[in-house]
Order: sequence, then C-alpha cells, then structure tokens
Amino acid sequence: MLRGTRIITGKEALDFSYTIDQLRYLALSNGFDEVIIPSIREQSTFVEKAGEEVLGQMYTFQDKKGRDVCLIPEVTAIIQEEFRTNWTAWKRPFQIFYVNRCYRYERPQAGRYREFTQFGVEILGKPRPEQKELLSKLAEKMIDKIIGNNYEFKDSVKRGLSYYTEDGFEIECPILGAQKQVCGGGRYAEGIGFAIGIDRLLLAKNLLESKYEADSAKA
Repeated sequence: MLRGTRIITGKEALDFSYTIDQLRYLALSNGFDEVIIPSIREQSTFVEKAGEEVLGQMYTFQDKKGRDVCLIPEVTAIIQEEFRTNWTAWKRPFQIFYVNRCYRYERPQAGRYREFTQFGVEILGKPRPEQKELLSKLAEKMIDKIIGNNYEFKDSVKRGLSYYTEDGFEIECPILGAQKQVCGGGRYAEGIGFAIGIDRLLLAKNLLESKYEADSAKA
C-alpha cells in the first residue's frame, strides 16, 4: 500500500460513513445542495488559484493526449472556476456542499494522509456580509455534532490559500496536539466557504472517546 493511504474497515468505516451522513443532513436541512466533483482536473485550475504550498504538493501528470492534469488537492478552487465559467445561469447567491477525496503529497502523520476526505460548504454569488456569520455558525454546529464542545473557534485567522481575500476562521480540537485544525474557511472573490477534514475530525472523536473511557475507568 502506498505511504499516506489506507483501507478503512470495520467500526472505523461505519463511523466514517455515519459522520459524513450527519454532516450531509445538516447541510441539506440548512438549504445547501450537494455537488459531486471529479477527482482529476486540469492543473491550470490550481496554478491560478492555489498558493505555492499546495502547488508543490500536487500529484501531477500528463494524460494520453498530453494534457497537464492532476489529482485534486482541494475543491474550493474548482468551485470558483465552475461558478465563473459554467454556472452563470444559476440563481445567485446559491448554496452548495460537497464530499470529496483529495490528494496532497506531504509528510503523513496522525490525521494527515496523502489521500484524504474533505466536507465543504460554499455560498457563491456575492454573499451578504452576515453570511460569514451564518457559515461560521454552521461550521460550529457540524463540529459540535461530532465531538461535542471539545473544540475552539478562532476568528480573524490568516488562511494559507492565496485565493482568500480577507482573514477567515478556523476550528481547532486541542486533543490533536500540534496538528489540531479540523475546519477552516473564509471569503474569496466568488463567495465564501469552509471545509472540514473528515480524517482529522474522526481522529479527534476517537481520541476523545478513548480519554472518556480511561477517565471513567479511573473513577
């Protein structure tokens, strides 16, 4: 098996699917429609939108026609491009969410894989200022649904991707240690959105459950 990838089985597979179903339900019940994005894309999408850090981690290759393509490292850059070029007839603003496998060649560690799953939520079409608060509250609601109140919300955070136009927000789970971010988002030219790292969120959930069991055993 390639380093940084894994096969998910048993209880972990059930937790994985159930967590995504819970987040999907919250998105649908808050008026968001699901979109399904392919896992391969033209490199140009990310050359234009993503930062140098992401570009250096991309899985890139040429297809049989000699086109420069890649396994997608994230989704928001695709959403922005599709909105500008192919979704112009949709009502505005409109609200979407996605669940996607993404790929980055970076050093694997706990909760960080080279193939990972993002759950993302986006509002496109010049969203109103108050919709940043709407999205941040929805993000908190989603994280709280999975790990209770064992997280910290951070506002006015400098986001790493170059397409953000202002400081965004992040949600951290302290039990994860140094790599504690489980959600991040902010505003960009075409709209506003956030993404949750499912793998890291489930790691936090499992650590919290183990801690609770250990504490209960000591009581």
